[in-house]
Amino acid sequence: MAKMSMSREDYLEAMVMLGGDTVTPVRSVDVAEKLGVARASVNRAVADLKEMGLIEQAHYGSIMLTEAGLGRGRAILDRHELLTSFLVDHLGIEPAVAEEEACQMEHAISDASYAKWEAFIAGLDR
Repeated sequence: MAKMSMSREDYLEAMVMLGGDTVTPVRSVDVAEKLGVARASVNRAVADLKEMGLIEQAHYGSIMLTEAGLGRGRAILDRHELLTSFLVDHLGIEPAVAEEEACQMEHAISDASYAKWEAFIAGLDR
């Protein structure tokens, strides 16, 4: 994945978590609530993500992920979930701590490192 800001990745991830996809829209108010941010912050993020071709939105309407946005959002969520489960299941870290730390790690790890780490985890689960 090409790097984008952690904040913008969090917005895509939240949209996927809220059930958004290329057919099912999400509302900006729900994204704001999920991330604990103001609607104005969502509006700024939406403008950026629209410019990147990752979402579509009619003037102040519901938000739809594009194919690229859905793929990116799912990839971020997959990283988050795999990191969280590894921290909890294999290292015994408290779930709340693992959740927070996985959120930081999902943004920082390179694609190459993540692929190697994912292969390592697959070997553990055999």
